[in-house]
Amino acid sequence: MSSTRVPPGAPGAPDAPRERVGGRWTAGLALANLGVFTAFFTPIQILLPRQLAALDAGSKESALAWVTGFGALVALVANPLAGALSDRTTSRFGRRRPWIAGGALAGAAGLVLTSLQQTVPGITAAWCLAQAGLNAMLAGVTAPVADRVPPGQRAAVSGWTGVMQPLGLVLGALLVTTAVDGVRPGYLLVAGLTVALAAPYVLGLPEPPPPRGFRPPPRPRALTAVLWVSPRRHPDFAWAWLSRFLVNLGNALGTLYLLYYLADEVRLADPDTGVLVLTLLYTGAAVCTAVPAGAVSDRLGRRKVFVAGCCAVMAAAALMLALARDWPAVMAAAAVLGAGFGVYLAVDQALVTQVLPAAADRAKDLGVINIANSGPQVLAPALAAPVVAHAGGYPGLYVATAAVTVAGGLLVGRIRGVR
Repeated sequence: MSSTRVPPGAPGAPDAPRERVGGRWTAGLALANLGVFTAFFTPIQILLPRQLAALDAGSKESALAWVTGFGALVALVANPLAGALSDRTTSRFGRRRPWIAGGALAGAAGLVLTSLQQTVPGITAAWCLAQAGLNAMLAGVTAPVADRVPPGQRAAVSGWTGVMQPLGLVLGALLVTTAVDGVRPGYLLVAGLTVALAAPYVLGLPEPPPPRGFRPPPRPRALTAVLWVSPRRHPDFAWAWLSRFLVNLGNALGTLYLLYYLADEVRLADPDTGVLVLTLLYTGAAVCTAVPAGAVSDRLGRRKVFVAGCCAVMAAAALMLALARDWPAVMAAAAVLGAGFGVYLAVDQALVTQVLPAAADRAKDLGVINIANSGPQVLAPALAAPVVAHAGGYPGLYVATAAVTVAGGLLVGRIRGVR
């Protein structure tokens, strides 16, 4: 095990935070989350496909798979590694803010470089640089909830930060399709927005450095083992990781071929607009449920029942898509799915912060958790294609989505240290 364990109550070990954070702190962290998710999703959903189609329309699908696949592999390593280095940062500006600022700048630079490329290898290399920077930023913005927020407030705060994920998708799509004209200006706008949204937290919210006795040494052996947390020694962490992996795999399976599903199964006349409408419905429902559900979870002191319940709701939405044959039913399913996912974003993140193996390695361990977010994006295409081709088409795909999501919800029950 690579973590530096600091038992509660030991000299220099901070106990769980007791002082509630204010609205200004939560807003600053939420804006930084909005910046990183806008920078992640806008290129993947809009800018990279357009850029690659302009290079070679005949091979755009395979080119996009290569570019995003290599980027996802970089993310698998960069996030926990940046988190481990963040845990060991002894800057007078704190542990997290230097990585948020540096990651935002590096990610923005990678986006600018991506906009300048004229070949698939060049785009791939530049996008990998952007992924490395943005994942360093993500490691920095994920850890403060565990660092600074008391357990009784974490789901509410996680609700505000969690809804920035779908909002980032919508914000980026609206900006690059309405505020600018062209792929390169879109990249430049997203790059500038990433840095601007990180600035309020980095510049306006001082972060106290950890007590001297709490600073773990920069052990090279620990940094080479950042991807491993022993499931035998930390079973609650392992079950939380596997549960999140399955839920995100279900989400990835369900969204991968959404455009093709609308065109081929629902036979919608304008599937591109349909995807935008579904995204808005999904996001609006998530925003409506995330913060209230987080507040109720905090008040009751319960996490698992909320996670299991919202997984059941998301599975029901997937079954609605499997059975749907008309546009109104698909819109209803998107709203149901968003409502469930909003609860999940808030409460599961709070749950995860309560099963971290060691206080000294919070950002690293949250980076390992984030592998359960990015890993399914790599695996989903390999699983979805044969299901669509040989196991029931798109209805079969959404039945598989429901089954995987239910499995993720059931595994939460194996966690023993959280109610």
